Amino acid sequence: MFGRRGTTETPLALEGEIQAAIAAPAKPIPVAAAPTPKTNSGDHGASGEALLAHASDASLIAPVQRNNPMEDELTATKDKIYGLLIEQIDISTSSRLPREELKRQIIELIGDIVLEQKLPLNKAEQQLLASQIVDDMLGFGPLEPLLRDDSINDIMVNGPYQVYIERRGKLELSEVKFRDNEHVMAIATRIVTGVGRRVDESTPICDARLPDGSRVNVIAQPCAIRGTSISIRKFSQKKITLDAMVETKNISADLCKVLKICGAIRLNIIISGGTGSGKTTMLNAVSRMISHGERVVTIEDAAELQLQQPHVVPLETRIANLEGDGEITMRDLVKNALRMRPDRIILGEVRGPEAFDLLQAMNTGHDGSMGTLHANTPREALTRLENMIGMAGINLPSKAVRTQIASAVNLVIQISRMRDGVRRITHVTEVVGMEGDVIITQDLFTFEFTGENEAGKLTGEFKSSGIRPYCSQKAGYFGLEKSLIEAMMSSAGIVK
Repeated sequence: MFGRRGTTETPLALEGEIQAAIAAPAKPIPVAAAPTPKTNSGDHGASGEALLAHASDASLIAPVQRNNPMEDELTATKDKIYGLLIEQIDISTSSRLPREELKRQIIELIGDIVLEQKLPLNKAEQQLLASQIVDDMLGFGPLEPLLRDDSINDIMVNGPYQVYIERRGKLELSEVKFRDNEHVMAIATRIVTGVGRRVDESTPICDARLPDGSRVNVIAQPCAIRGTSISIRKFSQKKITLDAMVETKNISADLCKVLKICGAIRLNIIISGGTGSGKTTMLNAVSRMISHGERVVTIEDAAELQLQQPHVVPLETRIANLEGDGEITMRDLVKNALRMRPDRIILGEVRGPEAFDLLQAMNTGHDGSMGTLHANTPREALTRLENMIGMAGINLPSKAVRTQIASAVNLVIQISRMRDGVRRITHVTEVVGMEGDVIITQDLFTFEFTGENEAGKLTGEFKSSGIRPYCSQKAGYFGLEKSLIEAMMSSAGIVK
């Protein structure tokens, strides 16, 4: 039994961290500012009448007291056990035990404490408390059950007493709560230090990732007024392919075939969409068509791409140290990648002057390079690229910048999360060239909305324009021109 302290003293740094995460006393739960009903929160599929009724419901903005006498009594009991337990645990020894063994021994200790103190805690509550303590000691505290739930896509911690989740495209208010803001901050610190970063009052904003690849953003006080905020985009354990997207109605079978061909024939692709629209998922799916004989370099702020090829070199940016030195930006990594003999360069997200270097790479023999950016339409995506090149401080005429964009980018895939929570491709737009000062594009596929079914899901068709793709000649070079034309014409209804 690890439980009783021996002669070995726990290192002060370790003990301080564990106690901050485990044994902080619970603070009184404040009045909620604006409770949100679990069933309606984030309901993108609600009808217009339902949305109006929801907005006009005065009960939604009435403050609700969160305090519950029974919950307060249970919380006080747990806090007492926390305090007694921490006195009996040798933290330096227990932190090295396997998870199940640690949980078993903590359950035994809790049982002893309950009997000695005659506390009103049944066996189920004792096991639940033991699980929470183990999660705090070895994992990410109250977030652990949410991280283990495969049906949850996003976790949003808005201070200690409000944790939202996204499940199947809809937002829900979860039952999870932290003890106080110090508890949230302790978990946030554990997450970011795991990847060599930091978050504190001097650097309150931090991007990080979990061991499984899930993307994490932390913003702490004083920037986060109501307490530390943690936003987690979970890493999907299920590999999402273009074929799987056909089954879930994200794309059609013909569009799936066209995207596979575009990935295989080494087109330079920009994936555009809003926040949470599924850009990275689409990038992962299209990248599956990359040949296993190619060397791929990926560049991200927080690594989350899941390329399946054997020859992939993932690179990640680094923030400055406490002295303000040592920062490595996306642009630094793109420049370095050009010296690494890559066949393709893939940027997780283009958001600044690195756009110029990516276009340079696309124009200098790195065909098949890809990236994502935030934009609402394909035309806006090209405009944003132009604006980001301007951020590089390179004084070029607008026509010269647009000419470079037109020669570098072959395809823009526009993806959107619609109001029913389903992510769909709305446009597949080909960049044809220049006419005067204007970049010429043509839509190969568009999603045409037709209505809504009884289940609240939007209905529509992925329609081909029937236009011969400008890239068909390149597809012919790879022996795929016939397949590309057939998929386009079949979707347009020309070939049955």
